[in-house]
Amino acid sequence: MPMTDNMQEMLPIVDEEGNIIDAATRGECHGGSKKLHPVVHLHLFNSKGELYLQKRPEWKDIQPGKWDTAVGGHVDLGECIEQALRREVSEELGITDFTPEALTKYVFESDRERELVFPHKAVYDGEVSPSPETDGGRWWTRQEILDSIGKGILTPNFESEYIRLFSPL
Repeated sequence: MPMTDNMQEMLPIVDEEGNIIDAATRGECHGGSKKLHPVVHLHLFNSKGELYLQKRPEWKDIQPGKWDTAVGGHVDLGECIEQALRREVSEELGITDFTPEALTKYVFESDRERELVFPHKAVYDGEVSPSPETDGGRWWTRQEILDSIGKGILTPNFESEYIRLFSPL
């Protein structure tokens, strides 16, 4: 039986500063309402400078089958940003011992949704155990990432975030 996203999951709705102003279901947030909801991302580098990317499974409601940030997930109602980040990293990669560095925050908008994104980075050389929430993952060199931009291999939000944070073109 294929997995699916829980469209009834309740998410906080925030203003552009991150203050909670309401709540809505995942289905509402991803269904074109453009309700701003917070998400966390982790860019996981190893000591060689390679970046771990996850492959999104085909059953995901947004960008199925594309390569994406090592970890990305919604902030649940009642969670702070760091709690959400640590929960998502543990769930998606099986990693609990890491030191995240907050990078910035920004609004990402697609034709279906608006997210207040809180990207982080960390350097990690230990074991990565991708969960069934992903279709696995691997370490990518900077050149592999740059060569893949604009070719439909990577998610558009990963591409724009990578360029913004790590590789201004």
